[in-house]
Order: sequence, then structure tokens, then C-alpha cells
Amino acid sequence: MTHPSRTPPPRPPDWPHCGHDATSEDPVGCHGVHVPGHTACLAHVSDTDRDAYLATLSPGSDIDHRGTTFTAELLDRLLDALRDPVTGHPCFGAAGFDSAVFLSDAEFASVTFQRNAWFEAASFAGVARFETTTFKGTAGFGAATFESAAWFGTTTFEGTAGFGAATFESAAWFEATAFKDTARFEAATFRRTAGFRRVVFEDVAWFEESVFEGTAGFRETVFADDAWFEATGFRSGASFESTAFERDVCFEAAAFKGDADFTRTIFKNNARFRTAAFEGAARFEAATFQSGSVFEAAVIKGDAWFVDTVFERSAGFGPLVCAGRLVLSGAVFGGPANLSLTARRLECRRTRWSSTAELRLRYATVDLSHAVFEYPLTIAAEPDAFVLADGRTVEERALAHAPDAAVRIATLRGVDAAHLVLADVDLSGCLFTGTVHLDQLRLEGICAFDTAPPGTHRRRRLPVRFTGRRTLAEEHHWRAKRPDAVRGWNTAVLGAGHAGPAQLAPVYRALRKAFEDGKNEPGAADFYYGEMEMRRHDPGTPGAERALLAAYWAVSGYGLRAVRALGWLAAAMLVTVVLLMGFGIPQNSPKQEATGTVPPGGGRVTLTIGKADPQNPTGDRFTGERFEKALNVTLNSVVFRSSGQDLTTTGTYIEMTSRLVEPVLLGLAVLAVRNRVKR
Repeated sequence: MTHPSRTPPPRPPDWPHCGHDATSEDPVGCHGVHVPGHTACLAHVSDTDRDAYLATLSPGSDIDHRGTTFTAELLDRLLDALRDPVTGHPCFGAAGFDSAVFLSDAEFASVTFQRNAWFEAASFAGVARFETTTFKGTAGFGAATFESAAWFGTTTFEGTAGFGAATFESAAWFEATAFKDTARFEAATFRRTAGFRRVVFEDVAWFEESVFEGTAGFRETVFADDAWFEATGFRSGASFESTAFERDVCFEAAAFKGDADFTRTIFKNNARFRTAAFEGAARFEAATFQSGSVFEAAVIKGDAWFVDTVFERSAGFGPLVCAGRLVLSGAVFGGPANLSLTARRLECRRTRWSSTAELRLRYATVDLSHAVFEYPLTIAAEPDAFVLADGRTVEERALAHAPDAAVRIATLRGVDAAHLVLADVDLSGCLFTGTVHLDQLRLEGICAFDTAPPGTHRRRRLPVRFTGRRTLAEEHHWRAKRPDAVRGWNTAVLGAGHAGPAQLAPVYRALRKAFEDGKNEPGAADFYYGEMEMRRHDPGTPGAERALLAAYWAVSGYGLRAVRALGWLAAAMLVTVVLLMGFGIPQNSPKQEATGTVPPGGGRVTLTIGKADPQNPTGDRFTGERFEKALNVTLNSVVFRSSGQDLTTTGTYIEMTSRLVEPVLLGLAVLAVRNRVKR
């Protein structure tokens, strides 16, 4: 047989209580503690007895009104009884208001509590005013409920301030408050705005597992000792602008549903944001980290701003996941930096790296324009998801819709690349013009560049086919905006600039040297080709040089296209063979003739041997025998040898031309093959 559930009867308090209005449903009745010498609380004692009790009080008296229900009139009478005639403000000794109920506004402004003040589990139905109040002993507001606004502005807590598990249903204001001892707000709940502006926490501040459902404002606040915000929930905006954390601060597992603003905040010691979650933007602009900073396993679903932030010592980012932009522009890294980042975009404009640094990235498009590297800096693509120290894999669901995890460099403009190392990154969209010491750039692993458009295209109805090679993004931009541009060249994005052949030629030259210094001769060949292309198209190049480059390109692809050179060689040999068959080989080999002169009267005979000039044929010139002779002459001319074949005068000149041109074409073909296989 089942019984309907019943609400358990209220438990009686731990002190002798009034019991007024007790019923069968509420056998406890009023929880108010007995007034000394009576069996009722201050609210339910007779008027005569109340007056007599209040008359015994004086400034600094200890009072105990736990569980008592206060109306505005009753509280005023109590405060008047404790009012100091000199200052005009009430003064308490030890005060016990645990579980007290304040039905109207609780006016404790300018009150002094000379000893401990206890408001544990108290309920404030009206406004609770504690402005300019002084708590010289412990102030206990644990599990208290503030149904209306709570004002603690310019209040001084000289002892421990305990607000653990307190609930602030409306706004809570602690502006310019001084906490000289430990401040405890563990598991407190702030339903509306929580204002801690210009507050000074001289001792440890505990906000672990607190919940800020409204805006949390800690602007211009000073945490002189450790600050603990572990597992704290910020469900709206949180502002720590211009705040100073002079000791350790911990935001581990904190959850920021709205924007988190740490602009101009100073972190003088360790700052830990391990496993913190930012669903909005995280702003650390102009902040200063004077010691270590840890963002391990932190997740930022919005943008993260570290503009002009200063990391004076080591900086540990990571693994950190940012679904939006991670902006480090203007940041200064004074010590070694090890950044493990999974982000959509990483902006490092004008960032200064004053020590060694390593950036291991996933998914990121990196902007390094005008960054300064004083020591070696390595940017490497991480092939797999990052792994935490405990062996867990970092979740990347925030970037699950991204096409791939490749790392792309957007620009290196204004960078001194002498200390820069890039490993396994995509440079197909990178802007290089304006980079200094680009020839000293180190490229490790597989660094991809863009390529020329494949296939055959049409330009003014004529077929055009581009040589397959690595190209710079800026060459794509320049070619795409030409009037006769064909499809396949990528147009410039906003802010890419307008680099032309004059600017691109030295860039190709520097990258070629970088590849050569890395013992990658085949890779360097493509950049040599690009350099020659830019020189050929540069209007500033002298006309004669441009014509020479055009011939060099047409004949052998600048000494890099063996097939083209061999094709021209075959064509030249074919022309030579045809010309020799038609005009160079005589019809018959000439016979020797002897002519003699006999002196009169006999005597010795002198013979002169002559050879007739070869004659052009008059019959069929294109026979197998003549082809064999012409081919023999042509093949010998390719390697600078004389064939020994009797030729006509025209054939002699044909052979001389062939011996000049065809060996050059053969040499270009050999050079092209060597450039592709050299190591």
C-alpha cells in the first residue's frame, strides 16, 4: 500500500525559539530566538518587555536575534537603541541575525559591527543596504537570500567575509568595497548584475562554483592575493577590465557564456585558464602577463583578442581551441612561447617575439604582417588533434565544419624572415612582397604553393597552355587583372595590394635561393622560372633583354623544360636534313682530274691535281641514299663534329648553322633534365 508524499515538517532551530503562531501543519512556528529573560522573540514579545529590553542596549552591545522577523519599524527601533550619539550611526558588538527575516528594506548603512556579525541563511525581502558599513570581525552571509538589491558599496570587511551559497535575486553592488581578510563567495548565485568595481581584495578571494547569471563587473578591481574562480559560471558578460591580479588567479573550468573582457588586466603571477570555456568573445587587449599563463584545453567559441598584450615571461597557450579569430596583433612575448592552437584564424600583426617560440597549429590561417622575430620562431602544422597531459584528446567540435585542418599562411609582408621556420604549411595564398631576408626563410616538410592553371585555355581565340609550376599568389593576382587574362588565375582579395612583375621578380629570386640553400634544387627551379617570367613581362626590362628572355622562354622554358628544348632540337634537325637533301649534298662525288705541262724539248713532267666543285643535283633529290647522308651530317653537327661529307657551298653553310644551333638546344635539354634531378 502506498501513501501520498508529505512535506516534511519544518525542523526546529538549534536555539530556544519563540514558537509563536505554531499550528499542526507548522509545529515549530516562529524561529526567533528568545529575548534575554523572556520566552518570545523581539517581534513577539510584549511592547512593555520590548521597550524594557531595548532600553538596556547601548552602542557596542552584543545582540542575538537569530530567526527573528523584522519589519522596518522594528529594525529602526533596534538601530536607534544602538546609535552612537557622537557619530550618529548605530554600533553593534557581536550581532547574531542568522535565519532572520527582513520583510522590508534593511537599512544597515554606516553601521559598525565591532565584533562578528552573522547573517547566515538570513532573508532580505526588501533592499539590503550596507553602504559604508564596517565589519571589524567576521561577516557571515552564507546561504543568505537577497530578494531585492543588495548594496555593499564602500563597505569595509576587516575580518572574513563569507557569502558562500548566498543568493542575490536582484542586483548586487560591492563597488569600492574593501575586503581586508578572506572573501568567500563559493557557490554564490547572482541572478542579476554583480558589481565589484574598484574593489580591493587584500586576502584570498574565493568565487569557486559561483554563478553569475547577469553581468559580472570586476573593473578596476585589485586582487592582492590569490583569486579563485574555478568552475565559476558567467552566463552573461564578464568584465575584468583594468583589474590587477597580484598573485595567482585560477579560472580553471570556468564557463563564460557571454563576452569575457580582460582588457588592460594585469596578471602578476600565474594565470590559469585550463579547460575554461568561452562561448562569446574573450578580450585580453593590452593585458599584461608578468609570469606564466596557462590556457590548456580552453575552448573559445567566439573571437579571442590579445591585442597589445604583454607576456613578460613564458607563455603557454594550449592546447587551446578558438572557433573564431585569435588576435595577437601588437602582442609582446618577452620569454619563450609555446603555443598549441586550434583556431580558424590567427592574426599576429606587429607581434614582437623577443625569445624563441614555437607555434603548433591546426586549421589556422595565419597573418604575420610586420611581425618581429628576434630569435628563431617555428610555425608548424600539427597533423593530428592535440593530446593533453593526461592522455585525453582535445575536442575540436567547434571547428567540425571547417574543410580541413591545414595551416595556411596569409601574409609575410614586412617580416624579417631570417629567423622564421615554416613546416608543413600551405603557402598558396601567402603574400610575400615586402618581406626582408626572404632568402633565409627555412621551409621544412611539405610546404605547398599555388600552381599555374592546368589545361588548355583560349586567349583571343588562340589556344594557350601554361607551364605547370609553383607560383606565388601575387602572380595570380597580377595575371588575373590583366585585360587578356584567362580563367584559372585567382583574383586578389581585399587588402592584397597590387604587386607587379618588378616587385615579384626579387621575391622569386629570394625564394629560389632559400630552396637552393635547403638543397632542394628541383623546387628552386620553379622559382627561377617565375623570376624569368617576371623579368620578361616587366616593362622596366630593356627591350633587347626582354627579346632575349622571350627567345630563351620559347626555346627551352628558361632552360627548365627538356621536352621543349628536345622538340626544337628535333625540328632543327629535321629542317637541317631537309635542307641538306635539297641543297647541301652534291649529285655525285666529284672525281679528281690531272693536268700536265710538258716543257718544249722534253724533260721533266709536272702534274697538278685538282678537284671539281660539288654540283647541286638536277634529278630526284629526296632519295634514301641522300637522306642517309643528310642525317649523318646532321647528327655529327649536333655534337660539334665534322661529318667529312662533301657538301655544296650551300650545304657547308647549312652544316655550320646546324653545328651552332643544335648543340645549344641539346645542351639546354640536358640542363633542364639536370635541374629537375639535381640534389
